[in-house]
Amino acid sequence: MAADVISGPAVLRRALRRQRGRVVAGIVLLCTHQAAEALVPVAIGLIIDRAVATGDVRALLLSLVGLAALFTVLAFAYRAGARQAYAAVEQEAHLVRVEIARSALDPRGNRSGMRDGELLSVTASDAELSALVVRVAGLCAAAVTAIVVAAVALLVVDVPLGLGVLLGVPLVVVALQRMAPLLSRRSASQQEALAATTALAVDLVTGLRVLRGIGAQDHAARRYAVASRHALDVTLRAATTKGLHLGLTTTVNGLFLAAVAGVAGWLALQGRLTVGELVAVVGLAQFIAEPVQTLGYCVQLFAMARASAGRVARVLGAEPLARPGTAGPPAPGPARLTLDTIGYAGLDGLCLRVGAGEVLGVLAYDPGEAEALVRLLSGRVPREDYRGTLCVDGVPAEDLHIDAVRGVLLVEQHDVALFEGTLRANLAAGADVDEAVLRAAVRAAAAEDVLAAHPHGIDRLLTERGANLSGGQRQRIGLARALVADPPVLVLHNPTTAVDAVTEALLAEGLTSARAAAEDRGTVLITNSPVLLRATHRVAVIDRGRVVAEGPHEQLLAGDARYREEVLR
Repeated sequence: MAADVISGPAVLRRALRRQRGRVVAGIVLLCTHQAAEALVPVAIGLIIDRAVATGDVRALLLSLVGLAALFTVLAFAYRAGARQAYAAVEQEAHLVRVEIARSALDPRGNRSGMRDGELLSVTASDAELSALVVRVAGLCAAAVTAIVVAAVALLVVDVPLGLGVLLGVPLVVVALQRMAPLLSRRSASQQEALAATTALAVDLVTGLRVLRGIGAQDHAARRYAVASRHALDVTLRAATTKGLHLGLTTTVNGLFLAAVAGVAGWLALQGRLTVGELVAVVGLAQFIAEPVQTLGYCVQLFAMARASAGRVARVLGAEPLARPGTAGPPAPGPARLTLDTIGYAGLDGLCLRVGAGEVLGVLAYDPGEAEALVRLLSGRVPREDYRGTLCVDGVPAEDLHIDAVRGVLLVEQHDVALFEGTLRANLAAGADVDEAVLRAAVRAAAAEDVLAAHPHGIDRLLTERGANLSGGQRQRIGLARALVADPPVLVLHNPTTAVDAVTEALLAEGLTSARAAAEDRGTVLITNSPVLLRATHRVAVIDRGRVVAEGPHEQLLAGDARYREEVLR
């Protein structure tokens, strides 16, 4: 499904199309169940008239055998049909969750505008709710079958009664359907409020250490309480609407049942119905309450599915942030990375060049400009949002396939992302890497103490986001992982902010040794650390969006007062 045609209704139609095999099987079996169940009161009425009233023992025994067979069919049909319906729902929900995860992990990014917590809510809740349309199809078909069979049976018994059911039930359903738009709006508001609350919870839990450090945990708790109260209010409004709809369905259904039973009783008193027919009519009238109630329930389910499908479509239909080209990996050149007159955010006419075998330091007086440079290099900025040219091995980045760009350029963010699992798995990042390479990278990142501090060493388990490591340990493991990847161009942003001076010196030495060993590698250190800047071949100083000074660290330190003040403070 192309991104430009994804909508809520399209998500629902696709679900029915993808699960059509199970949907059709479920509909056939559930319709069989409802038809058999509708025939139960008819069968009982016939038994009364043909066997009980006549005293025919043989007919009674045969009727009981037939009734047992009828119950066997309806029980088997329901069990098998329900299994098909639930399997279709779970299978579709799984497929949607995989698609949402693929969209969230797309290296091009997307413009859904959703935070991590909202994406989590869509994945966990909306994917399941949108798949309920598959169940709605089976339930609606079964309910309609039950009503049709009951109406035909009533027509056989008495034409006016049958016509009353055939005309009355659609009027009841249409009347109840009038509340469907309100149910959809309330369901959508509920899902959005719950998603926003989940997103806030994720943000607060992620930044809990920072909040405690600045003493803002009480304010954060109050903010979450307000968001949670809003979600509760919206949920209660949605529940009130659903309860009102259910109450109206039950009331109208009961009145309709009473009307049918009353007319049947009057006909029996007039002698137009036998005792068996009266029992059949009253039984059918009671039975009709179930499919009518089911249709009302389907209205609620469809409203929830439609609201959630709209949120799923918002994720799956989001335009990618970047639209890379199709060219394959470029041939290595003397200039591995070139930025020519770049204009973006605080950057204004920025020019940088990273040569093969070079370690370039970048010092931005404004941290915001450093952040802008990192976003640009990491591919998170759409081409239309920046001016100038970014070239990888002499080829404009927008002309290259995203895999080609990622195969050359790796940006290690300041906020290192580690995953639950072993240290080995985090360092290898899914690749088959020799242990000697892993340990060499750990040594270059001055992270050997992280392995030595645990009895399992490189196979120690990390918790979610590497929370059982300190900030400095996470930074060094992240750096080691980048060194294991050994990209042609490696960009590091403030990789030593959480380590002590001695460790920083060891890391600077190990890093430059590892990267300088290969003459075709280029390295960019975006930092204000004098230890790291000293280890570079040259430093480019950015002020007001452009390079204002360039040269070896010691030369800049001796001849530029502003530079000296910035790195030595």
